[in-house]
Amino acid sequence: MTGPAPGPAAARRKPPGDPRTWLSTAALLIALTALVVALAGSGDGEGPAPAAGTGPGSSPSPSPSSSASPSPSPSGTGDEPDADGGGDGRPTGVETGPLDPAPTGDAPTGAAVTDCPEPTVTVNDAESLQRALDEAGPGDSILLADGTYPGTFTASVPGTEQQPVFVCGGPGAVLDGEDIEGGYGFHLDGASHWRLIGFTVRNSQKGVMADRVTGAVIKGLTVQEIGDEAIHLRNFSSGNLVEGNTIRTTGLRREKFGEGIYIGSAESNWCSITDCEPDRSDHNIIRGNDIRDTTAESVDIKEGTTGGLVTGNTFDGARLTGGHSDSWVDVKGNDWVIENNTGTNSLEDGFQTHQVVDGWGTGNMFRGNTAHVNGPGHGFSLTPVEDNKVTCDNEVSGAAEGLANVDCSG
Repeated sequence: MTGPAPGPAAARRKPPGDPRTWLSTAALLIALTALVVALAGSGDGEGPAPAAGTGPGSSPSPSPSSSASPSPSPSGTGDEPDADGGGDGRPTGVETGPLDPAPTGDAPTGAAVTDCPEPTVTVNDAESLQRALDEAGPGDSILLADGTYPGTFTASVPGTEQQPVFVCGGPGAVLDGEDIEGGYGFHLDGASHWRLIGFTVRNSQKGVMADRVTGAVIKGLTVQEIGDEAIHLRNFSSGNLVEGNTIRTTGLRREKFGEGIYIGSAESNWCSITDCEPDRSDHNIIRGNDIRDTTAESVDIKEGTTGGLVTGNTFDGARLTGGHSDSWVDVKGNDWVIENNTGTNSLEDGFQTHQVVDGWGTGNMFRGNTAHVNGPGHGFSLTPVEDNKVTCDNEVSGAAEGLANVDCSG
């Protein structure tokens, strides 16, 4: 006859070899193991379980998906497109304010997109240069050795946004057109996403011409001794960057065509260039260029163009020849922002707008510019005024008619 079941104290006094103790211990271990496995397998999409020894109030390790480090942009391009190709299309890296246009192009900006990569081919004469241009494909980089390259040159194979084509050289690499009466020193003919960096173009009718081009960079070139205009974006060339170029001595063939930088086409040329449609060379950025000794405007923005930016440039109009060539910047397009530029010496006004075609020459903003006009006109002349605006932070000196022909705003 058995007595009453032992209490807790009796249980603790059982000998170590008691089989019931082994079974209880084994059951406890099995239960703990099952719990650990369950916890480890239930964390799909979440962070790992806290490490041993962590308790309430301890921060768990972050999950892999919560890393603060962004994914790098594609190697060698520096471009950062929207992941789905959408968004508002603003060029990346451009400091913009609430009054800036919202470009729909894809103008590349920032140092990364214009750092020349290791060359895939080095050229040292005109023949090898044109052959390299003909054979180039996305991601290629052409290095110009110092020397003179006689003739005019054309690129017609596009790169891509992620793999642009580079043509790089120092100022001692000189493309010499040999004739200011004809030819383009360098012609981007449908060659989108090219980078022209650092070399010299001289002695041709036009310096650098871009037709039907998007996403190109023309940077750090010296363009000089040119028959007509130095750099021209034309024929639906949109979303391009023209930055840090040195432009000297244009208009050697015809003074009235001697602009420094020319955007779009005049309405009188639309039928010969753009099938009688407005030349919508839109959302181009003209930044940080030094433009002097031009016989026509430093920057001429034609009717039909929309939503570009002219910023941080330096102009000297001492060689302007009059007629329509009597200001540094003439805007006939719509919704451009002209800001933080500095000009010296003009025959009439510093900055102008004109309406050549109904509906064009309106909605432009002039702000933060410095105009040492040293001439008989205004710092800013808006004709007609339309919806163009001049902010009060523009600084004007030497303009006989004063700041502007309108009251400033802001």
